[in-house]
Amino acid sequence: MNQLPKKKQIIGLVAWLSVSFVAAAIGSAASIQAGSFYMQLVRPGWAPPPNIFGPVWAFLYALMGIAAWLVWRVGGFRSARTPLTLFLVQLAINTLWSWLFFGWHLGAVAFADIFLLWALIVATLVAFWRVRPTAGALLFPYLLWVSFALALNYSVWQLNPQLLG
Repeated sequence: MNQLPKKKQIIGLVAWLSVSFVAAAIGSAASIQAGSFYMQLVRPGWAPPPNIFGPVWAFLYALMGIAAWLVWRVGGFRSARTPLTLFLVQLAINTLWSWLFFGWHLGAVAFADIFLLWALIVATLVAFWRVRPTAGALLFPYLLWVSFALALNYSVWQLNPQLLG
């Protein structure tokens, strides 16, 4: 592995965490008023309470940023262009979901988005694993949570066609 100077590694870690949390902030802007909307929705009995989502997502965004940093550390963006580009694309698709579901109340489009997100996470995980297995492993909790979220999105959409048309 190409060792970058310690200062550059720290700057890189801060940068990748910042990228992840900026995406989180953009997505969460759509869900600032989501509490009342979410509480109106008929939810399956297995849906978690609304206050679970924020802490889980904060943890997952931190893991994503660290995973991207580990891949970047191997030789910078140039040497890991495909895995890091996949990462950025899936991050954008992730951010879009909150707007589709909570901001614009588009259940079907949000479901298509989260299905695409799931596929992109799998591709990113595999690409990261090939560069640094630890980086790929850090994306497993994210994949599991989005798998759960995909099922929840589908259920809530099907239970609320009048609100999530």
